[in-house]
Amino acid sequence: MTLTNAKADSWENGLALLLFNNTNFANVGDATGLRGSTAAGSLYISLHTADPGEAGNQTTNETAYVGYARQAIARSGAGFVVTANSVSPAANITFGQCTSTPGAAITHFGIGTAASGVGVLLYRGDLTPTITMAVNVTPVILAASTIVED
Repeated sequence: MTLTNAKADSWENGLALLLFNNTNFANVGDATGLRGSTAAGSLYISLHTADPGEAGNQTTNETAYVGYARQAIARSGAGFVVTANSVSPAANITFGQCTSTPGAAITHFGIGTAASGVGVLLYRGDLTPTITMAVNVTPVILAASTIVED
């Protein structure tokens, strides 16, 4: 048996709600289902100059312009909007302004578990349009951006 992208819509949405909103996922496992964390914490958005790839981590191809830091987004409805297997930031995600040494264009984003260092890269994707870096540029990922579980 081979399953390729064989998740049901209810599983995709439930998983997204658990990961991004810390919402319990009923009827999976025991009677209480998959439980959200006691302390939801945050996920960390990173910017990358190339695709980190499936084997990558949060530091793989991560930008290093002066002024950059990963942005913490709460694992809640205040941080992420989850609907119909689609996840979007609840608000624009604004990164630090480039003050010098802009480096390469930013072409990808990542969502991971660590504020800095290697961390676990949960999701990665293309940024459209690409962000051309220069001194005084402030990268922004718009709230209209989406990740679709499918």
